[in-house]
Amino acid sequence: MRSLQDVLYNWLTIKVVHDARPNDTAAKETCTHFEAVLSSQFHVSNIQITKDEVMYYLSFQHNGEQKNTRFPRDLIEVMLTQINLEPEKYENYPLVEE
Repeated sequence: MRSLQDVLYNWLTIKVVHDARPNDTAAKETCTHFEAVLSSQFHVSNIQITKDEVMYYLSFQHNGEQKNTRFPRDLIEVMLTQINLEPEKYENYPLVEE
């Protein structure tokens, strides 16, 4: 599978979208998927997020060790920015209960 860095990046990108759009079904499902991958495949827990005007900073437990990483805000927020610029392309489709 992908590297831990890739999964953290993808998770944070969709988490930012999900936080901004809590009723977005696709964002919620995708965020949940990446959280499961982080936990089960990479043994990551206790993720803490902070940000400043330039970066997102993650602090987390990985295999029992405290780790830190960072990502530029413009890269993390690109999906949310695109959704906000063209919301008609990102209509929410609720789950259909069977």
